[in-house]
Amino acid sequence: MCGIFGISGSHQGIDLTQINDLLNHRGPDDFGIYSNEFISLLHRRLSILDLSELGHQPMFSKCGHFVIVFNGEIYNHWEIRNELLGKYEFISTSDTETLLYAFIEYGETVLSKLNGIFAFAIYKITTNELFIARDHLGVKPLYYSCNENQLIFSSEYKAILSLIEDHSLDYHGILNYLYFLWSPGQRTPFTQIHKLLPGHCIKYNNHQRLEVIKYYEIPFIGSYKFQSTLTCMNEIEFQILKSIQSQLLSDVPVGFFLSGGLDSSLIVAMAAKLNPNSKLKCYTIGSDANYIKEGFVDDLQYAKRVAELYNTELIEVANEIDFAAEWDRLIWHLEEPQSDTAPGLVSNICKRARADGCYVLMSGTGGDDLFSGYRRHQSILYYQWFRHLPLAKWGLQFITLFFRKKHPIDRRIHKFYNSFIQKNAESFISNSFAWYDLEQIKKLFKPEILEYIQHINPEDYLKESLNSIPFEKSNLNKMLYLDIKYFLADHNLNYTDKLSMAHGIEVRVPYLDKDLIELTTQIPISLKMKGQTTKFILRKIAEKYLPKDIIYRSKSGFGSPVRQLIGHELKEFVDDRLSKVRLDDQNIFNVDEVHKLIKDNLEQKVDGSYIILSLLAIESVLRQFR
Repeated sequence: MCGIFGISGSHQGIDLTQINDLLNHRGPDDFGIYSNEFISLLHRRLSILDLSELGHQPMFSKCGHFVIVFNGEIYNHWEIRNELLGKYEFISTSDTETLLYAFIEYGETVLSKLNGIFAFAIYKITTNELFIARDHLGVKPLYYSCNENQLIFSSEYKAILSLIEDHSLDYHGILNYLYFLWSPGQRTPFTQIHKLLPGHCIKYNNHQRLEVIKYYEIPFIGSYKFQSTLTCMNEIEFQILKSIQSQLLSDVPVGFFLSGGLDSSLIVAMAAKLNPNSKLKCYTIGSDANYIKEGFVDDLQYAKRVAELYNTELIEVANEIDFAAEWDRLIWHLEEPQSDTAPGLVSNICKRARADGCYVLMSGTGGDDLFSGYRRHQSILYYQWFRHLPLAKWGLQFITLFFRKKHPIDRRIHKFYNSFIQKNAESFISNSFAWYDLEQIKKLFKPEILEYIQHINPEDYLKESLNSIPFEKSNLNKMLYLDIKYFLADHNLNYTDKLSMAHGIEVRVPYLDKDLIELTTQIPISLKMKGQTTKFILRKIAEKYLPKDIIYRSKSGFGSPVRQLIGHELKEFVDDRLSKVRLDDQNIFNVDEVHKLIKDNLEQKVDGSYIILSLLAIESVLRQFR
């Protein structure tokens, strides 16, 4: 894993030392630059494969016509290299070199051959052509900014912002961060900074012509492969094992996240079976009473059982974070104002792993998104049940009268009701990703900004995205499609990458193996969710590896008790960061409405803690980057 940066077109006088300083945490092991009159490329290296100087980047082809900067891992690079033997002379064991020559051989069609996580740029020196690509699911981040004179791209947008003058705000993007707690698609807080979407590439030439192309779509096509539960179990199990085996490839020590939940526990169990003579090193987070109050399950006891069952080394990392002291540092690395405390826990674990000399961690991220593990996936089932009851709408409305959004369960009931009354299933699905009432969120903005966003509904982007899978008829699969395409890439994967790379740690995600994902899109719906049992097929596979009370226990989240933090530990912090002086300085939010939200939340009239956390994140982003 690494950090990459490039500027093509007008770039005279650019201080690459400044860029290097901004990205050095992503690659503490090596640093390189290539520049000519058309382009400058910069690379920070975290050495994982081929630790020698032969893996140095920017890397040049032997002919001297091509140069690459690459962030990520290509797990099937030896298979691809075998296809190229005899045509090209390889001097290293680096997957970067494999990727470079594969591109020379196959051009942009090489993307269909890659199974891995990546963001890379390849420049053809003789023709001044630049090709940039981001992996199929967006595991690795890539941002860009383009005008009539230049294209700038980077693993982190702070490097781009340091070079452009226009820091105007994207109010639609900021609305997204308040409504979803993350922003789907291209939008960021700044109009001139765009995310390159997963499964997309860029072509840019010396005429300053930018072309953004979609090369991959998650194949939800409405047809299912498996005829029996046993066949499905065997094929999925084989593919998960294959993914884990390929992602264990490393020239540095590999460790594991082990929360005690199903997804990470199964990864650890399978890895232990694949490597019976190795003692795996696992990292977990402790818990306390405040977790239980907010609906979290005490995972630690389950993590300990899995560790004991497979004789792994389990390192317990404290969940204590001084968010008031750490908030700006977390947001500086995160860049996007996501309302979540999980980045702090990722940071704690990765900091400890790096200190232990463990530079790669395997994560269970993606299990819920592929196999249907979230509450909103169950809500689809309830939606389909209730739609057949003639008085369901009025019955649900009556129930909501007794719940005033004071607590998490109250908010969920209101959220389900608000989704249920949508016109159709697609509206229900997109509304399920919303966190708070849209009109209440819009009230938080100043009148002049409200006028601009008044007719924007962030859900429209999600609904329109469903047009990309026109043959998929299952409502559950439509929701999983949005989970994989946006919630994963724009929320979970973003904070996992940013806060792991903050400590020079590479995180790998076996469930997000491209072949495995394509296999899961062909699983019959009845095997993903059976009755109210989520992740049914994954749980059946796990019965071969784990005790049933671990497999079938209640789901827990990964984070900190936000409501406790906002109402107690961070109360003074909230008052300071969202004071009238600071809000007036931002010139975005309506001071009276924001302070009303804070007051109502403290008095438990509303469950607004996550929205307040989002406001804190936005404040920090604008103060540090604007």
